[in-house]
Amino acid sequence: MARTRRTPPPLNPTGPPGAAHSAALHGNRRARDLDALAARGEPVDLLVIGGGVTGAGVALDAASRGLSVVLAEAHDLAFGTSRWSSKLVHGGLRYLATGDIAVARESAVERHILMTRVAPHLVRSLPQLLPFVPSVSAKQRVFGGVGMGMGDGLRMLARTPGDVLAHPRRIGRDEALRLAPALLREGLRGGVLSHDGQLVDDARLVVAIARTAAAYGATVLTRVRVSEAGADGATLVDTVGGDSLRVRARVVVNAAGVWAGDLDPGIRMRPSRGTHLVLDAAALGNPSAAVTVPHPGSISRFVFALPQQLGRVVVGLTDEDAPGPVPDVPQPQDAEIDFLLRTVSSALERPLGRDDVLGAFAGLRPLIDTGGDGSTADISRRHHVAVSEAGLLNVLGGKLTTYRAMARDAVDLACRHAGLADPGCRTATLALVGAPGSAVPVPADVAPAATRPELPASLVARYGAEASAVLDLARCAHPAERIEPGIDVTRAEIEFAVLAEGALDVDDVLDRRTRIGLVAADRELAHTAVAEIVEEALARHSR
Repeated sequence: MARTRRTPPPLNPTGPPGAAHSAALHGNRRARDLDALAARGEPVDLLVIGGGVTGAGVALDAASRGLSVVLAEAHDLAFGTSRWSSKLVHGGLRYLATGDIAVARESAVERHILMTRVAPHLVRSLPQLLPFVPSVSAKQRVFGGVGMGMGDGLRMLARTPGDVLAHPRRIGRDEALRLAPALLREGLRGGVLSHDGQLVDDARLVVAIARTAAAYGATVLTRVRVSEAGADGATLVDTVGGDSLRVRARVVVNAAGVWAGDLDPGIRMRPSRGTHLVLDAAALGNPSAAVTVPHPGSISRFVFALPQQLGRVVVGLTDEDAPGPVPDVPQPQDAEIDFLLRTVSSALERPLGRDDVLGAFAGLRPLIDTGGDGSTADISRRHHVAVSEAGLLNVLGGKLTTYRAMARDAVDLACRHAGLADPGCRTATLALVGAPGSAVPVPADVAPAATRPELPASLVARYGAEASAVLDLARCAHPAERIEPGIDVTRAEIEFAVLAEGALDVDDVLDRRTRIGLVAADRELAHTAVAEIVEEALARHSR
């Protein structure tokens, strides 16, 4: 028999910290939530294991339906694969090339939802240029142009307006050099320009989803390890305080990504490593478009040089088998670094070398082992949602772009499996915190970003409608100043990470809330100042 339907909980603004159903995540709330969970007498509806984009998405979907939800993450939000992406919200063009039409269409639809309703403040239109340089063959040019046309068909199928994502078009040499000044000049014959979606930051998307889930009543716990997970619950171990508690749940959702097999031995994963390089944008002439370079001899695989926040360009990516134990932080391999430099350099006036690399990172795709011997690039990116023999509801595979659809399917199944009352998925029209029209408002006494022209553009790009609140809620000295010269992150953002975004220490701030840590030299430069603000914020808002 279906259980009594709950009314979705009311929402509160980001402050003050600790308010019931606030979108603010911080140490005090974490401690209180652990105490409340230990005293809870009845099972929660869903216990979600994993604080990446999939787990956060499941928590939001379930909480917005009025279900009781606990999300448990062993480290920090976006600690794993979700922070190591190319930051693209793409329309599935690559999947058309491999014949996976269903995934391609789903990607285009989910991109549309993110860019127009859910997170338009975090996703922008990114021009992507396939340059017609001598190293790009006639076949690659033809298929590249045809592919971009097919991608535009997906855009139209998803009903994404042309003013959100422009139609692809052929451009001349001068325009190509204006968009990407570092291109090889000799033999350049213009190129094809298309547009796709790009996140300002993948980790920031995860945090926004988790905070929105918290505003709908979800309990979001980081630094909590899960052991003895079964169909009826799991033991949570607080790695900060050392205590443990048993949480009973009507459904346990395994959203642990590449670590999913540690919870459910019946799962066979085949992780694939994707490596990226971090360069100074000035080394590429501060491009305003991504440069798309085909793999040698390929018509469907590319290396991208993608303009990013903080004055960086990210070059990626690879797709290599990564057998063996899953590390907490994967490491790029020398051969992958050399391959990326060599491939992108084939389209540039000045070849790039190791001295140009400011940083590098690698992520592991949580692919399902289908038993084949082929390349991981050939494994389908379709997501898998099913209840296993162990009784866990596993949600695996998929792409960052399609996290919402994965979460919807998982919660749909959870409701059917446990007989939970289901009002239906709401997330297709539910704007995340910071998005225009979000049901999670900024504090009433803080002016919206649109009326504060002095706000740094980068602050608005990262926080949307909350940009004003980031500055106005700050109590640190000189909140609007950069944390260090040359690093486009304000001091207020460091405090806000602790006050509202669940950061518990300096590593959370450097490596996931701001991404300063992607470049080791920047991390070292900013560490002392960030640590001081984090320490002050933790002391000021202690329990």
